[in-house]
Amino acid sequence: MKKLINQPDDVVRESLEGFAAAFSGMIRLHVDPVYIVRADAPAKGKVGVLSGGGSGHEPMHGGFVGYGMLDAACPGAIFTSPTPDQMQEATRAINGGVGVLHIIKNYTGDIMNFEMAADLARDEGIEVASVIIDDDVAVKDSLYTAGRRGVGTTVLAEKITGAAAQQGRPLAEVADVCQRVNGYGRSMGVALTSCTVPHVGHATFELPEDQMEIGIGIHGEPGRARTALQPADQVTEMLMEPVIADLPFKTGDEVLLFVNGMGGTPLPELHIVYRKALQIATQHGLKVTRSLVGPYMTSLEMAGCSVTLLKLNAELTALWDAPVCTPGMRWGM
Repeated sequence: MKKLINQPDDVVRESLEGFAAAFSGMIRLHVDPVYIVRADAPAKGKVGVLSGGGSGHEPMHGGFVGYGMLDAACPGAIFTSPTPDQMQEATRAINGGVGVLHIIKNYTGDIMNFEMAADLARDEGIEVASVIIDDDVAVKDSLYTAGRRGVGTTVLAEKITGAAAQQGRPLAEVADVCQRVNGYGRSMGVALTSCTVPHVGHATFELPEDQMEIGIGIHGEPGRARTALQPADQVTEMLMEPVIADLPFKTGDEVLLFVNGMGGTPLPELHIVYRKALQIATQHGLKVTRSLVGPYMTSLEMAGCSVTLLKLNAELTALWDAPVCTPGMRWGM
């Protein structure tokens, strides 16, 4: 294992300390329990938006805390759900008096702990709504989930939902926007290599040099199939065709195309995938009107990518275009 770390058990804490110092104007780090919160939180009269999950997927979720996106994020240990007390305290910290929305990826530990935190917050008089993201078309169930996994659409949901909350919309409306994004988004990923969790010290799974895992999960869960390594265009077809087949789309629909890097894939390779994905979407009669390319939801140093298609309408497009200023995503400011 070659990593720029000190002691494996200190990785998350030291990373968060460095992150908070680097972006001190945007966010604050609360230590006990651990959560990341907007520097100006809570905002009176604004719905708070909270998400979280295991570390190792950065910039997801802490990198998306800031104006126009999340109000707080709860980081767990690497690939491990945060705890209910983190979520409860973060909910309290961003409560502006009009409720808090929890955006939850469909992983068993995340759902259970967010539900406990929501119940505790409601006991304190805080109104809480929850939306579960389950956009992965690769598999129905995995090591971590019952039902589809929450993957790339989570990034898009946090941006669009955060914009709706920033506009001052009520909690029910903000939750409805998030639910619609989840319903309109589909994703699938591929791994070319494994990744190494620091405190484990060896690869999460074995993947020979001449093979790839289609439909991989963000924690290294198995996908649909292990096959021989193929050129980028063929790999992109393997990802795009199931996504398009699963979407409730029709010819002429406008979409956002998101090609996400898993942590160890250079941008030139992601742009090669985007090029082919755009061609495939166009051949199916879809109009790609918005795009996002880069490592936004990673799996440590895993080589590979995922593709996400999100069906757009005028409202969702305007919310996507709305200003955002976070460590991991910024435009329009």
